[in-house]
Amino acid sequence: MQASDMEAGAHDCGHGSRLLGLLQNDDVDAAIEAGLMHYVPCTACGLEVATKLIDAQQTLSRAWSARDRYLARNARLARRVAEREAKRAPVVAERKSPLPPAAAAILARAKARAAERGRQ
Repeated sequence: MQASDMEAGAHDCGHGSRLLGLLQNDDVDAAIEAGLMHYVPCTACGLEVATKLIDAQQTLSRAWSARDRYLARNARLARRVAEREAKRAPVVAERKSPLPPAAAAILARAKARAAERGRQ
């Protein structure tokens, strides 16, 4: 069946039977690729085929929703752990000298001389 046929309103009841056959052969991926999630039964389709395909659509939809919720929960938990770890991490503040830069340089030279005298 062509995509243009579906747009024009044409319906292929055999498509439902093919989808059901794929599902019965446990080939869910092929059924999805063949259009399982877009299947819409008509009044001419067999009731049993339509019911089984709609059940499969609903089951897949629930499973995908559950997977999305699971992934969102894991992302949320990972974010919370990262936030908690960030709060626990010690804050390393850059220590600035209370001395003016020129005085700090003089003090550093004096400390270096003192350390040099201590080695001798």
